[in-house]
Amino acid sequence: MPSQLESLRLYTTVVADTGDIESVQQYKPTDATTNPSLILRAIQLDPYKPLLEQVIKKHPNSTTNELADHLLVAFGQQILNTIPGRVSTEVDARFSFDTEATVARAHHIIHLYEKAGIERERVLIKIASTWEGIQAAKHLQKAGINCNLTLLFSLVQAVACAQAKVRLISPFVGRIYDWYKTAAGDQWDEAAHAGSADPGVMSVSRIYHYYKAHNIDTQIMGASFRNLGQIRALAGCDLLTISPALLAELAANHDPLERRLDPRWVELEPPAVLNVNEVAFRTQLNNDAMATEKLAEGIRLFSADAQKLDEIIERQREQ
Repeated sequence: MPSQLESLRLYTTVVADTGDIESVQQYKPTDATTNPSLILRAIQLDPYKPLLEQVIKKHPNSTTNELADHLLVAFGQQILNTIPGRVSTEVDARFSFDTEATVARAHHIIHLYEKAGIERERVLIKIASTWEGIQAAKHLQKAGINCNLTLLFSLVQAVACAQAKVRLISPFVGRIYDWYKTAAGDQWDEAAHAGSADPGVMSVSRIYHYYKAHNIDTQIMGASFRNLGQIRALAGCDLLTISPALLAELAANHDPLERRLDPRWVELEPPAVLNVNEVAFRTQLNNDAMATEKLAEGIRLFSADAQKLDEIIERQREQ
């Protein structure tokens, strides 16, 4: 009997959600994603500390921001050496409300990859799904730079991304689940909200059915998982980015795993087409307390970790 990880690969592109290159080598995903928090954790591990030292030594006159980009690209290069597909590299979350700065930083990251001999087709620029971030992605896609829109919690964000023709979106399952569980408090019933009834799974399924019903090319990559049930319920999604711990659980589990999402199963009457301008985007996002709160929280957390990474770089260069 194949493992659930092997079965999942039949329906879905498996992506490793980690900055740990050893984990990438172990589980052999097609793609890999990183974010500031993952890179921050990885750079403090002994196997990766020399990477920062090498970056600083190689670029002694670079600013802290430039060194951070060099470090992200250095991690990306090593990951790309172990996978056949793409790596997602994130623009500093502190630019989440600055379209021009996001575009400039993305171009710098792509320039560094290309200078290292890596084609831009193997890189996804990861940007928060704010209105400003989506507009930045629109410009970048027109320039031939593929984007991964992250911190996505609602259909209105997904529709705006589709209109911008971004390459890929990362709707967050676990963080949606977290919000509803916290909001329910003692009234939360875990069994009643498991599998396909999980609020995070339901959100991604809704986006999946909207995209497939309207033949939207943007890829959907479910992200931020808390348990195997969430992953199983989204088997068949275009891509799923999964932490090493959950990849290990999938690899060790040999129970049957069935496909749950399939474009052939989209309902005969597709959902109405939504046209999202800036006013509609901001209004609908504001009316969704969960999406508003989780987007803001995610940006704050990633920004804080970007600041911590800057501090580590600055301390290292002073030694």
